[in-house]
Amino acid sequence: MKNLKLLSLAALAVVFLASCTSVRVVSDYDKKADFQTYKSYAFYKTGIDKAQISDLDKKRILRAIENEMSSRGFVKSQQPDVLVSIFTKERERVDVYNNNFGWGWGGFYNPWVWGPGWGWGWNNQPNVSTRTEGSLYIDVIDAKKKELVWQGRGVGTLNNTSNIEKKEERIREFVSHILKEYPPSTTAVAAN
Repeated sequence: MKNLKLLSLAALAVVFLASCTSVRVVSDYDKKADFQTYKSYAFYKTGIDKAQISDLDKKRILRAIENEMSSRGFVKSQQPDVLVSIFTKERERVDVYNNNFGWGWGGFYNPWVWGPGWGWGWNNQPNVSTRTEGSLYIDVIDAKKKELVWQGRGVGTLNNTSNIEKKEERIREFVSHILKEYPPSTTAVAAN
Protein backbone atom coordinates (compact mmCIF):
# COMPACT_ATOMS: atom_id res chain seq x y z
CA MET A 1 0.00 0.00 0.00
CA LYS A 2 2.86 2.35 0.75
CA ASN A 3 4.25 1.78 -2.77
CA LEU A 4 0.85 2.56 -4.27
CA LYS A 5 0.72 5.83 -2.34
CA LEU A 6 4.23 6.81 -3.47
CA LEU A 7 3.43 5.87 -7.07
CA SER A 8 0.27 8.00 -6.97
CA LEU A 9 2.18 11.00 -5.62
CA ALA A 10 4.91 10.61 -8.24
CA ALA A 11 2.34 10.43 -11.07
CA LEU A 12 0.57 13.51 -9.73
CA ALA A 13 3.87 15.41 -9.56
CA VAL A 14 4.74 14.52 -13.17
CA VAL A 15 1.31 15.68 -14.41
CA PHE A 16 1.60 18.91 -12.42
CA LEU A 17 5.10 19.69 -13.68
CA ALA A 18 4.17 18.91 -17.28
CA SER A 19 1.16 21.21 -17.10
CA CYS A 20 3.28 24.03 -15.69
CA THR A 21 5.90 23.95 -18.41
CA SER A 22 3.84 23.38 -21.52
CA VAL A 23 3.07 26.12 -24.01
CA ARG A 24 0.06 25.54 -26.24
CA VAL A 25 0.67 27.07 -29.66
CA VAL A 26 -1.53 27.84 -32.64
CA SER A 27 -0.62 29.75 -35.77
CA ASP A 28 -2.41 31.08 -38.82
CA TYR A 29 -1.18 32.63 -42.03
CA ASP A 30 -2.19 34.11 -45.37
CA LYS A 31 -1.90 31.36 -47.99
CA LYS A 32 -1.29 33.94 -50.72
CA ALA A 33 1.77 35.46 -49.01
CA ASP A 34 5.12 34.53 -50.53
CA PHE A 35 7.17 33.73 -47.42
CA GLN A 36 10.22 32.87 -49.56
CA THR A 37 10.68 36.57 -50.38
CA TYR A 38 10.85 37.70 -46.75
CA LYS A 39 14.47 37.99 -45.67
CA SER A 40 14.58 41.03 -43.37
CA TYR A 41 12.51 42.34 -40.48
CA ALA A 42 12.08 45.23 -38.08
CA PHE A 43 9.95 45.63 -34.99
CA TYR A 44 6.63 47.44 -35.33
CA LYS A 45 7.02 49.97 -32.53
CA THR A 46 3.42 51.20 -32.62
CA GLY A 47 2.07 47.72 -31.93
CA ILE A 48 4.72 46.83 -29.37
CA ASP A 49 4.08 50.03 -27.39
CA LYS A 50 0.45 48.92 -26.90
CA ALA A 51 1.43 45.59 -25.29
CA GLN A 52 0.35 45.76 -21.65
CA ILE A 53 3.43 44.34 -19.96
CA SER A 54 6.44 45.87 -18.30
CA ASP A 55 9.09 47.46 -20.48
CA LEU A 56 11.61 44.96 -19.08
CA ASP A 57 9.49 42.00 -20.21
CA LYS A 58 9.01 43.66 -23.62
CA LYS A 59 12.79 43.85 -23.97
CA ARG A 60 13.11 40.19 -23.01
CA ILE A 61 10.49 39.17 -25.57
CA LEU A 62 12.08 41.26 -28.32
CA ARG A 63 15.55 39.82 -27.59
CA ALA A 64 14.10 36.31 -27.76
CA ILE A 65 12.41 37.13 -31.09
CA GLU A 66 15.69 38.58 -32.44
CA ASN A 67 17.50 35.35 -31.53
CA GLU A 68 14.85 33.17 -33.17
CA MET A 69 14.68 35.29 -36.32
CA SER A 70 18.47 35.39 -36.76
CA SER A 71 18.64 31.62 -36.26
CA ARG A 72 16.30 31.34 -39.27
CA GLY A 73 18.51 33.57 -41.44
CA PHE A 74 16.52 36.80 -41.10
CA VAL A 75 18.37 40.11 -40.70
CA LYS A 76 17.21 43.21 -38.91
CA SER A 77 16.87 46.11 -41.35
CA GLN A 78 15.82 49.75 -41.69
CA GLN A 79 14.01 48.73 -44.91
CA PRO A 80 12.43 45.43 -43.81
CA ASP A 81 10.36 42.94 -45.76
CA VAL A 82 8.22 42.26 -42.68
CA LEU A 83 7.36 44.01 -39.44
CA VAL A 84 7.11 42.03 -36.22
CA SER A 85 4.68 43.05 -33.49
CA ILE A 86 3.59 41.53 -30.19
CA PHE A 87 0.41 41.53 -28.15
CA THR A 88 -0.19 40.03 -24.71
CA LYS A 89 -3.14 38.94 -22.61
CA GLU A 90 -3.27 37.43 -19.18
CA ARG A 91 -5.99 35.94 -17.03
CA GLU A 92 -6.36 34.18 -13.73
CA ARG A 93 -7.20 30.52 -14.13
CA VAL A 94 -9.00 28.69 -11.36
CA ASP A 95 -8.62 24.92 -11.24
CA VAL A 96 -10.97 22.82 -9.12
CA TYR A 97 -10.07 19.21 -8.47
CA ASN A 98 -12.75 16.94 -7.03
CA ASN A 99 -10.52 14.08 -6.04
CA ASN A 100 -12.66 12.81 -3.22
CA PHE A 101 -10.94 9.50 -2.68
CA GLY A 102 -7.60 9.13 -0.99
CA TRP A 103 -5.40 7.94 1.79
CA GLY A 104 -5.25 9.50 5.18
CA TRP A 105 -5.36 9.29 8.89
CA GLY A 106 -8.95 8.69 9.69
CA GLY A 107 -11.44 7.34 12.10
CA PHE A 108 -13.08 4.75 9.92
CA TYR A 109 -15.61 2.66 11.74
CA ASN A 110 -14.73 -0.87 12.71
CA PRO A 111 -17.12 -2.53 15.15
CA TRP A 112 -14.28 -4.57 16.69
CA VAL A 113 -11.77 -1.75 17.15
CA TRP A 114 -12.35 1.67 18.64
CA GLY A 115 -10.23 4.69 17.65
CA PRO A 116 -8.45 6.28 14.73
CA GLY A 117 -6.18 4.48 12.30
CA TRP A 118 -4.81 4.50 8.78
CA GLY A 119 -7.25 3.73 6.04
CA TRP A 120 -9.20 4.77 3.01
CA GLY A 121 -11.20 7.94 3.22
CA TRP A 122 -13.48 10.28 1.41
CA ASN A 123 -12.92 14.01 1.21
CA ASN A 124 -15.89 16.13 0.23
CA GLN A 125 -13.82 19.32 -0.02
CA PRO A 126 -12.60 20.14 -3.53
CA ASN A 127 -9.02 21.33 -4.03
CA VAL A 128 -8.93 24.81 -5.57
CA SER A 129 -5.86 26.49 -7.01
CA THR A 130 -5.35 29.67 -9.02
CA ARG A 131 -2.62 30.53 -11.46
CA THR A 132 -1.89 33.22 -14.01
CA GLU A 133 -2.18 32.08 -17.61
CA GLY A 134 -0.76 34.29 -20.29
CA SER A 135 -1.04 34.58 -24.06
CA LEU A 136 1.69 35.98 -26.25
CA TYR A 137 0.78 36.86 -29.84
CA ILE A 138 3.51 37.42 -32.40
CA ASP A 139 2.33 39.11 -35.60
CA VAL A 140 4.28 39.25 -38.85
CA ILE A 141 3.15 42.04 -41.16
CA ASP A 142 4.10 42.51 -44.82
CA ALA A 143 5.93 45.87 -44.69
CA LYS A 144 4.94 47.00 -48.20
CA LYS A 145 1.28 45.96 -48.11
CA LYS A 146 0.81 46.68 -44.39
CA GLU A 147 -1.12 43.40 -44.09
CA LEU A 148 -0.91 40.69 -41.48
CA VAL A 149 0.58 37.60 -43.13
CA TRP A 150 1.27 35.36 -40.12
CA GLN A 151 0.21 35.18 -36.49
CA GLY A 152 1.36 32.84 -33.77
CA ARG A 153 -0.10 32.57 -30.29
CA GLY A 154 1.35 30.80 -27.29
CA VAL A 155 -0.71 30.16 -24.17
CA GLY A 156 0.77 28.88 -20.95
CA THR A 157 1.22 29.42 -17.27
CA LEU A 158 3.36 32.36 -16.33
CA ASN A 159 5.82 31.73 -13.56
CA ASN A 160 5.32 34.48 -11.05
CA THR A 161 8.89 34.45 -9.89
CA SER A 162 11.39 36.98 -8.74
CA ASN A 163 14.18 34.85 -10.24
CA ILE A 164 15.13 36.81 -13.36
CA GLU A 165 16.92 33.86 -15.01
CA LYS A 166 13.81 31.68 -14.71
CA LYS A 167 11.62 34.47 -16.07
CA GLU A 168 13.91 34.99 -19.07
CA GLU A 169 14.04 31.25 -19.69
CA ARG A 170 10.23 31.05 -19.67
CA ILE A 171 9.96 33.97 -22.12
CA ARG A 172 12.51 32.34 -24.46
CA GLU A 173 10.50 29.10 -24.25
CA PHE A 174 7.26 30.91 -25.19
CA VAL A 175 8.88 32.68 -28.16
CA SER A 176 10.70 29.58 -29.36
CA HIS A 177 7.54 27.45 -29.33
CA ILE A 178 5.53 30.13 -31.14
CA LEU A 179 8.11 30.85 -33.84
CA LYS A 180 8.72 27.15 -34.45
CA GLU A 181 5.79 27.48 -36.90
CA TYR A 182 7.34 30.45 -38.78
CA PRO A 183 7.78 30.63 -41.68
CA PRO A 184 5.01 28.19 -42.54
CA SER A 185 5.92 25.22 -44.66
CA THR A 186 4.96 26.07 -48.24
CA THR A 187 5.25 22.43 -49.26
CA ALA A 188 2.32 21.57 -46.99
CA VAL A 189 0.22 24.23 -48.73
CA ALA A 190 1.16 22.95 -52.19
CA ALA A 191 0.11 19.40 -51.27
CA ASN A 192 -3.43 20.58 -50.44
